[in-house]
Amino acid sequence: MEKIVIQVINPNTSQAMTETIGRAARAVAAAGTEIVAVSPTQGVPSIEGHFDEAIAAVGVLEQIKRGREQGVSGHVIACFGDPGLLAARELASAPVVGIAEAAMHMATLVATRFSIVTTLPRTLVIARHLLQQYGFERHCAALHAIDLPVLALEDGSGLAQEKVRARCLQAKREDGSGAIVLGCGGMATLAKALTQELGIPVIDGVGAAVKMIESLVALGLSTSKHGDLDYPFAKPLSEAFSHLN
Repeated sequence: MEKIVIQVINPNTSQAMTETIGRAARAVAAAGTEIVAVSPTQGVPSIEGHFDEAIAAVGVLEQIKRGREQGVSGHVIACFGDPGLLAARELASAPVVGIAEAAMHMATLVATRFSIVTTLPRTLVIARHLLQQYGFERHCAALHAIDLPVLALEDGSGLAQEKVRARCLQAKREDGSGAIVLGCGGMATLAKALTQELGIPVIDGVGAAVKMIESLVALGLSTSKHGDLDYPFAKPLSEAFSHLN
């Protein structure tokens, strides 16, 4: 079997968060799987709304193009909004998995109901849209926000991590959920300890997406190129987008 190389894309420009995401991915990857954690050189330092997602999606596509040229086995979009996911699947030849979709899928395999704990309240609507899009709305008992920005997870104070822990405890106590989904790539390294403390599955989408890519590769499956996810029509892209030609 050929070596599996998974490109894990942090769609924001925070190098600290890219390193956190890379560590989480490597912690669950199978022996012999190589994790290449990358982020765009231009874009937004954190993704906390629709505007940020629109900008970040272009950076995701740039990284997908590079990964395809390098011959990676699969791509992970490591932001809970899954920015640019369908466009990335059009552009890629290898499978592409977003961490929100992966985490939600995993949660339904181990519990009948799950809760989501994310960062800012304004991003809750994005999670709701994804629940509807992926067909998991009935499986989600509640959504919680710690009311801190994404980069608070990287400021070294530990405040954001403690707020995540408190919200997870609240979700277990109040929601009747059998599992909790962590709604930010920057929370990825918290899942194992929280699972042990709470006694229920706490799911990190980065790890879930890595294992899904490994499974798809092992099964010889990739994104269908029949229909809407076929490669984009060849057409000249101008100015700032010409490098995506």
